[in-house]
Amino acid sequence: MEKVRLGVIGVAGRGAIAKYWAEDPRVELVAGADPNEKSRATFLEAHPQAQAYIDYRELLERDDLDAIAVASPDFLHEEHAVAALEAGKDVFCEKPLAITVEGCDRILSTWKNSGKKLMVGFNMRYMNMFRTMKEIVDSGVIGEIKAVWVRHFVGHGGEFYFHDWHATKGNCTSLLLQKGSHDLDIIHWITGQYGKRVAAFGSLDYYGGDKPNDLTCPECPQKDTCPDVGRRLLQCAFRQEVDIEDNNVVIMELDGGIKASYLQCHFTPDYHRNYVFIGTEGRLENSEPDGKVWVKLRNRFGDKSLADRTYEVKSAEGTHGGADPVICRDFIDMIVDGKEPVAHPIAGRMSVAVGVAAAQSLRSGGMPVDVAPLPEKLK
Repeated sequence: MEKVRLGVIGVAGRGAIAKYWAEDPRVELVAGADPNEKSRATFLEAHPQAQAYIDYRELLERDDLDAIAVASPDFLHEEHAVAALEAGKDVFCEKPLAITVEGCDRILSTWKNSGKKLMVGFNMRYMNMFRTMKEIVDSGVIGEIKAVWVRHFVGHGGEFYFHDWHATKGNCTSLLLQKGSHDLDIIHWITGQYGKRVAAFGSLDYYGGDKPNDLTCPECPQKDTCPDVGRRLLQCAFRQEVDIEDNNVVIMELDGGIKASYLQCHFTPDYHRNYVFIGTEGRLENSEPDGKVWVKLRNRFGDKSLADRTYEVKSAEGTHGGADPVICRDFIDMIVDGKEPVAHPIAGRMSVAVGVAAAQSLRSGGMPVDVAPLPEKLK
């Protein structure tokens, strides 16, 4: 294969990472598909050598495509990933892999039967912050992990999730598997264990309301006084159809007995994630705003506990803290060199399975729910 000939389904939003593939000398960016005329025009302006289609099926009919990046809205991932695999293409699928466990398992089954390659877009695994934390845990310095605490302050929750299609259960199932799939995956990845049982509480505490569903921010008579006015041509975050929870608390038991908690709030004034991993010999904590990771050690374990440690995480160029160019390169490495990707498809399925179970729990009074195990045929 001289070059990986790539097509993109969904060229707006996350589809913008196509620019990193276009810069890779091993890649020929051939085409994109998107039903939105403005999005297609922007794509062609950035990539004049490519072609653009309204219908993704026309793109998949091309014989001169080796791989497809699925960057469409979450509720279309299953349809698009399955179609691309059945068309004989290697696939990069943005997270979440799908919005149901059944959808994830259908993608995985199609992947297994296709003989093609599949990768899920967990770009947090490629961020310097979390790669540093993974390295520290794998070194054994904090001992065996027994507890994980995660707080996600979603300070741009309205802008990112309640002014558009994300704000309904039908499109996302829950923000615990949409926004939360990153965090649940990092818990899984750094501990090396998947969630097996959850209980959750959540509600719609701030967004939603009585505004018309077709009201957009520029047209709103209250745009100058609204506490959550959108900066773009966006739907009102306080419209009637909004029904997805904006305030969530999840407790989890992972394989191996690890206890974890995950808190997600979409109307905080700041935007960052705070992770704490507690082991038998110490604990690890991060601060995204400060770009730091701290290790505090118990005073009972010999020479390695003589000093606590502070890590200054280096910045990286590129979107999402430098992760996007790296994950795009990893996808091509997988196709060209057969390299096992850092973000495995089964991990994509398991984060969705935990998010689905948590949504089921919080919508049934917080009753504990078992996470759907991976079917034997997909292991």
